Amino acid sequence: MIKGINYWAFPPKADGTPLSGIEVLDKAVELGFDAVEFTVDPVGAVTVETTQEEAAELKKEAEKRGVLLKTLAAGLAWGDSPTSADAAVRAKAVENAKKQLQIASWLGCDTILYLPGMVSACFVPDFEPQLYDKVKQWARESLNAVLPLAKELKVKIGIENVWNRFLLSPVEMADFIDSFDSEYVGSYFDVGNVMLYGHPEHWIKILGKRIFAVHLKDFRVEVGNLNGFVDLLAGDVNYPEVMKAFREIGYDRTFTAEYVPPTLGAAEKAAVSLKIIEKM
Repeated sequence: MIKGINYWAFPPKADGTPLSGIEVLDKAVELGFDAVEFTVDPVGAVTVETTQEEAAELKKEAEKRGVLLKTLAAGLAWGDSPTSADAAVRAKAVENAKKQLQIASWLGCDTILYLPGMVSACFVPDFEPQLYDKVKQWARESLNAVLPLAKELKVKIGIENVWNRFLLSPVEMADFIDSFDSEYVGSYFDVGNVMLYGHPEHWIKILGKRIFAVHLKDFRVEVGNLNGFVDLLAGDVNYPEVMKAFREIGYDRTFTAEYVPPTLGAAEKAAVSLKIIEKM
């Protein structure tokens, strides 16, 4: 099991500044993680302004420490959505995704986490809800605009199942992925995100080889909102069945623990939980 940790799991320093890439790499080594998933943020270790030289240096430092950089996440599409009713915003989302792909290539990552858009989201209250069929149309158009660069750079696009009120079943997600008929479009599967409206082990079996990367989270269904996300193994995810399903489909890539927002001690707790999950 390749055990990874997401950059968002690390809270900022006491003065409010985010941890540097080197600091996160060192912490990951200390805690026994195999991989780090950096994130493209307005401020942080990696941003849209990150240069090829800066990415190459981060890659070199990761290699020096034996830390894998397999995936690159981003949450930019919550602000500039690829399914906004505004064509200019959709164009900005495409450019952000292309930048994410380029940085991923510089870092040596093989997959990016991609937010396909949204009908609406409870944590983006100023986003005007869009009709589902229009969202599907715009989501396809935006991803098709990004796909040529993914092919050129040989970096895969992993569509995340996320609280966007879109692609709400594994069957629909599989059909959406298959409609692109590309080895570069697949699933970035988030175990915890499914719990509000499904069962992750079912999604895993249905998506199968379409799954490029995995986020591990946990969720208490009875809470039913953002407060339901809890520490790994403290929620309702049936991790023995989840790991059995991953073995059945032959998934052997990174399992990345994700904590949003970051909390003190999150990475330390994730390191312990992943070792337990690994044995299930």
